[in-house]
Amino acid sequence: MADSSFDIVSKVDHQEADNALNQARKEVEQRYDFKGTGASIEWSGEAVLIKANSEERAKAVLDVFQSKLIKRGISLKSLESGEPQASGKEYRITSTIKDGISSENAKKISKIIRDEGPKSVKSQIQGDELRVQSKSRDDLQEVQRLLKAADLDVDLQFVNYR
Repeated sequence: MADSSFDIVSKVDHQEADNALNQARKEVEQRYDFKGTGASIEWSGEAVLIKANSEERAKAVLDVFQSKLIKRGISLKSLESGEPQASGKEYRITSTIKDGISSENAKKISKIIRDEGPKSVKSQIQGDELRVQSKSRDDLQEVQRLLKAADLDVDLQFVNYR
């Protein structure tokens, strides 16, 4: 019998992220505590740009955006935000949405599988994803449980299970 396998990926549904940003923008425009503060949130290329007239307001807009991402099923591990930076009279926060598994995170995941996973399991890095193979499907499910329990700084999904 052929080996069973699955792929470990870290992907963000960009349509859902766009929907979350639009919902956050509407809420910021309508909320009373943001009136007259110049608070805004918008796409700036691939990044999200948050502007406000004070550091606290900028952080509050970021908080609104994070809550909308959670409601849309996007993990906050996929969002990388900087600190508020003064730019003239306003404060700006630039956030990016991470897609794919970086090579150092892929190596960490591969090491966890090697060290703590069942011995029959093999993993190999393929670009920004990992392929995990084994003869036993039970071992593959054990690897999935192991990785869900591990405290990693990336949001993982398991796809192409066959």
